[in-house]
Amino acid sequence: MTRSVVILGYAGVQALDLAGPFDVFSTATLALAGLGRSGDGYAVTLTAVDGRPVSTLTGLEFVAAPLPDPRTPIDTIVIPGGIGADAARADPAVVDWISIAARHARRVVSVCTGAFLAAQAGLLDGCTATTHWSSARRMADEFPSVAVNPDPIFVRSSERVWTAAGVTAGIDLALSLVEDDYGTDIAQTVARYLVLYLRRPGGQTQFAAPVWMPRAKRAPIREVQEFIEVEPGGVHSISELARRAAMSPRHFTRVFTDEVGEAPGAYVERIRTDAARRQLEESDDTVTVIAARCGFGTAETMRRNFVRRLGVSPDQYRKTSALARNADLPA
Repeated sequence: MTRSVVILGYAGVQALDLAGPFDVFSTATLALAGLGRSGDGYAVTLTAVDGRPVSTLTGLEFVAAPLPDPRTPIDTIVIPGGIGADAARADPAVVDWISIAARHARRVVSVCTGAFLAAQAGLLDGCTATTHWSSARRMADEFPSVAVNPDPIFVRSSERVWTAAGVTAGIDLALSLVEDDYGTDIAQTVARYLVLYLRRPGGQTQFAAPVWMPRAKRAPIREVQEFIEVEPGGVHSISELARRAAMSPRHFTRVFTDEVGEAPGAYVERIRTDAARRQLEESDDTVTVIAARCGFGTAETMRRNFVRRLGVSPDQYRKTSALARNADLPA
């Protein structure tokens, strides 16, 4: 059985949000045909309101077919994100099509800020969803009925709706859907051909910029924050930090948490993690040396902290950041 995949296009879409899943589904079809299963696979169509060409921020332009009748049964709807997502969700023709078509589709997939379109159409009310890490807070503010989790690569938000994180995460989700439909062997074949992980290690937090924490209003707490940031490897016990703030440990913990929004111990751990991330990216020092310098004490303590906060080990984080850095180099 050939499964219909309709990808929604609009002006300002992120090219990889639509091209990535398109290639995964199309490659799966080729892999199945190679096994003599030509009746299986996916019929993938890029569509847009009135069949307009789909332009991207980077200047690429895609030919699109008109949106199908929203009451036509569709296997999978893909809603990509991009800088044009806000304008698209302000267009009743787009939102109404999503809302009606979703009722007749087996599943709906959003990629990156495509989650805003899914939420605008009411598909995520009462659900957990993810989006690009840089847009997660804005989405949570705009759609309080949606529990936004900025870390997962993708989430099954409901029985029929999936949401993927930023940009390339749409590829991860598409691979997972191929695996659900046709098994691990076919999905692994697609992943090998496209030179991808079948299951990427960790979440998208490992790619996110360090989270900026608010400055306390009270001068003693601000001074403690600055001290921690300047000396992440220093002695930052509650008693020592409270002494610097001229407060009792109990009172200091309460005031710090109220002012900063995070307990002192968690704040210290966050600052140490960010410092270690930078050193893993910028130096060739061993994990053991970095762990000691940043206040973790041992490499194992640092490893447990990274796995808990970022979903990957320090070694894996260093490899990931090196790959990203090399990808940015001119040819």
